[in-house]
Amino acid sequence: MVTHDPAVFHKLYGVRKARVAYYTKDFADYAVMLVVSALVMGACYGSGHILSVVGFALCAIALAAFIIRHGLEFRVPLILRRPQDVLYMFLYRFTNLTDMYFVALGLLVLEGLLIAATPNLPHHVETMRTVALSLFYVHFLGITAYRTVIAIDHLAKKELVREVLMQTSWSRVINERTSMTFEIVHAYCTGLLTHIVMLAPWYLVIAYARFSVLVLLVACVINVIVYFQWLKRINAWFYRDHWLCHNSELEFLLLHGTHHDAIPSGMIAVAESGILEGFLRFTLGTPVPFLNPVMAFLAVSFEVKQNIDAHQYIPGVFPPLSRRAMEAMQHSTHHYGPIEPYSFAVKVDQPDSSERYQNLLFGLPDELRNSAKLDEELTGFKWDNPTYRRTLRLYDKYQASKKPVH
Repeated sequence: MVTHDPAVFHKLYGVRKARVAYYTKDFADYAVMLVVSALVMGACYGSGHILSVVGFALCAIALAAFIIRHGLEFRVPLILRRPQDVLYMFLYRFTNLTDMYFVALGLLVLEGLLIAATPNLPHHVETMRTVALSLFYVHFLGITAYRTVIAIDHLAKKELVREVLMQTSWSRVINERTSMTFEIVHAYCTGLLTHIVMLAPWYLVIAYARFSVLVLLVACVINVIVYFQWLKRINAWFYRDHWLCHNSELEFLLLHGTHHDAIPSGMIAVAESGILEGFLRFTLGTPVPFLNPVMAFLAVSFEVKQNIDAHQYIPGVFPPLSRRAMEAMQHSTHHYGPIEPYSFAVKVDQPDSSERYQNLLFGLPDELRNSAKLDEELTGFKWDNPTYRRTLRLYDKYQASKKPVH
């Protein structure tokens, strides 16, 4: 049972310093993050793998984009000035792991032991690996195609994108002289690179773990149970992980910062993660990479697609976010205003209007459908806030295909 105690969710061993944006002085830290990301891709995929080659090119683009957007200033990276924070980073992740992480990992090991103990049975390990790799690439190419369609629509409506952002907190970054083409391409490249790095742990599981066709059905049934139990725990896990990434400066610089550095569009979204952050979350966080490849494919595809749609905070461009979703979800407030909320920030149970949301996220546990309760309890977050109201007004003004519901 989760203890909703601020002393647990807000525990920090290092120096607390809230961050929501990069500055010129962060160049060296940003470069370190990209180097580590490149090393991760090279080690996991192989330096000659197509995903690594594309990833290396995107790292170079990201570094150039940082200089163009923020400038260039050298200082000793924070990772060298406070190396103990790296130890804290991993300590936080280990202590935040849920029971479902260990269950999924244990099931993966158990299946491997079963295959090793029964070598004469027709497990068809190589066939399963081929299927798993095929599902991996179907997922990546499908999501990349979807992300590309979104980018094309943003480019076609770039003046609308500018007009909307100029009415938000992004007006400090976007002005009449800003190249929206550049900002849109930057957002697209950020999302694509984040996706490649995040998938690396799943690729390693496919490459080195062994799966049996004989236990496929049983494994999938058990995995469904594990996954839905994980969904009951994911909001509390995410709140803690997300809070750390905004209140530990090193974690923001190395893990989460890129998620806030690009314009708030679905193009940037990959399971709520920054470029390097996704790799750490898929290694020491979510149990999804350890599931049977069929279930992992379904879970990863569902999560990334939903996350892309749920991050489309520029109304009037594809993919449109429904008015009902805008009313019941406030992660947009986190991107457009104050640092809170830290959770997934969904509130289906709203006074006088709950019937409007009864089918929203239907089938998912209450811990997700009313995830904002955790913010309200831990930080005193107010659902009815100025940023939320401004965002809804922008939606009503620019999302012409939908009308507000009264």
